[in-house]
Amino acid sequence: MQDKTIDYVLRYTWQSVARMYNEEAAKYGATMATGFALLSIDKDKGIPSTALGPRMGMEATSLTRTLKSMEERGLIIRKKNPADGRGVLIYLTEEGKQKRELSKQTVLQFNEVIKSKVTPEQLQNFMEVAEIINEQILEKEIFDKNIK
Repeated sequence: MQDKTIDYVLRYTWQSVARMYNEEAAKYGATMATGFALLSIDKDKGIPSTALGPRMGMEATSLTRTLKSMEERGLIIRKKNPADGRGVLIYLTEEGKQKRELSKQTVLQFNEVIKSKVTPEQLQNFMEVAEIINEQILEKEIFDKNIK
């Protein structure tokens, strides 16, 4: 893979991870997006609907579709925000809490398997490189500045 670009490796790896999670989630009639949403909702306090999209990095239309599906499956309930009548809070149902735990165990299993295959130094290097990439993107330093 030495002749591949960084973005190719990132994209290919993420697509593989997403496919793996979707295949696992399909066994339970769910999707990776559903699992990620379950993990992003505080199991006790819920979350304002306006905070969930940014936390997940998801576009509003995709998030709306995911939440609708989750509500139809009885994983979440929506309640008016008592502090702001215009807002909505999203809470996990008991079923949602159970599926959240299943999602959590799936993610932890993935992490444990990968950690068993790489050294702590390799994992630390990976995390540092990912952080640098994210910083460069957030600071708009990829295309807004000339590289020397």
